[in-house]
Amino acid sequence: MKIELKDNKVFFENHGSKKEIHPFWLRERVNGDAHVDKGTQQRLFDPTNLQENIEIDNIDLSKDFLEVKFKDGTFTKLAITNILKEFSNVNDVKYINKVQWDSSLKNFNNFNFSENLFDNEEMYQALQSFYKFGFVIFKNVPTENNYIVNFANSIGSIRRTNFGEFFNVKSKPNPNDLAYTSLPLAPHTDNPYRNPVPCIQMLHCIENEVNGGHSTLVDGFTVTEKLKKDFSDYYKILTEVKVRFQFIDDSVVLEDWAEMIQLDEYGEFKQVRFSPRLDFVPLMDKEKLDLYYAARKKISELYNSDKFRIEFKLLPGDLLMMDNHRLLHGRTVYDANEGKRFLQGCYIDYDSTEGKLKHLKRKFNL
Repeated sequence: MKIELKDNKVFFENHGSKKEIHPFWLRERVNGDAHVDKGTQQRLFDPTNLQENIEIDNIDLSKDFLEVKFKDGTFTKLAITNILKEFSNVNDVKYINKVQWDSSLKNFNNFNFSENLFDNEEMYQALQSFYKFGFVIFKNVPTENNYIVNFANSIGSIRRTNFGEFFNVKSKPNPNDLAYTSLPLAPHTDNPYRNPVPCIQMLHCIENEVNGGHSTLVDGFTVTEKLKKDFSDYYKILTEVKVRFQFIDDSVVLEDWAEMIQLDEYGEFKQVRFSPRLDFVPLMDKEKLDLYYAARKKISELYNSDKFRIEFKLLPGDLLMMDNHRLLHGRTVYDANEGKRFLQGCYIDYDSTEGKLKHLKRKFNL
């Protein structure tokens, strides 16, 4: 990608294709103190009030900057890297490549908590690791006074649900979810019945005195790529058919229709939803249902396979942050009579981690 000048016009070239950059597009991006607020980078002018026939009076191109003077008298100096970045249509997070992993993963992405963690370079590295692997574990996080709320809000903002601002994961009578029992939990994603589904889940271990109750994680991205390669007909139908996910308790009914494997606009992996106790496949032709049920059974086998699952015990002070659109999580069985097992959980959305990552990158010039 490069920028070129010709006849007082600016051209953008990408893979042999050359197109003119609209003068109005450049005029909208004037960045002097008289035009843009230093702190917020918000415009101090309304571009919809500009004349439509903006013309360039003079331009100059160096290695790093494009200098433009417009016929309305406005001048701006634009960094070439910023122009190219806008044309690439890729943000900082998209540049972080997902790392596929399975049960052979040994590095569990641990980072030590400190009081200044949220605004130092260690958090930037932790968030980089989160986007690569889909999870990260913070060690020695304070366990008193529902500290998970402070932790989550120091990255972004908690996403409140009908389970509350945060929720206590422990065995209790008459639960409205199997998470609040001592039963084993197969790999699943949380809240597939919501629109939108919470992006990121945090689980903070407060007490864990039992021998079982180990946490499990599966990389849905790795499994999806495996399915795509080895069982293309299964992959195809799971990316095309929308199923109904539903949650019901005494106070709410939540439903959403979505594919079990959701792709983005480029046909690439975006999200998995998997919770067999909560999904309802639509009525289709018998032959199509035969294929769908076979596909769901196969992906369930892969999710539950020892080949793709990692298992570990969360210790008091451990805080697991995981991508609920990418990873499936679960729990092994435990005996509540052995002692206490108490986790606290909450949700945040991607804008929290993305915003924090970009802020720290800017702060430390990374």
